[in-house]
Amino acid sequence: MTVVILIAAPEGLRGHLTRWMVEVHAGVFVGNPSRRIRDRLWELLADRIRGGQAILVEQAPNEQGWAVRSAGTDRWRPVDFDGLILSARNRHTPT
Repeated sequence: MTVVILIAAPEGLRGHLTRWMVEVHAGVFVGNPSRRIRDRLWELLADRIRGGQAILVEQAPNEQGWAVRSAGTDRWRPVDFDGLILSARNRHTPT
């Protein structure tokens, strides 16, 4: 299974994802595309995300059983913590 989360993404990306996945909540897509389709979707998302953020969670042969990819602004970013992938939220420095 694959999960894609879009934050502040252009409308066209959401429409494109609905061809391959189901939008279960605003900006949250779930599906089971093949590896080839998943990789091509990711290339499209990473290329067109602009000022938003795209996060993809997919199955992986590791202890957690999943891996994460992130593109766009880094509101949330995956962090490897002793072999476990955790999500870290970036702090914004006050100006």
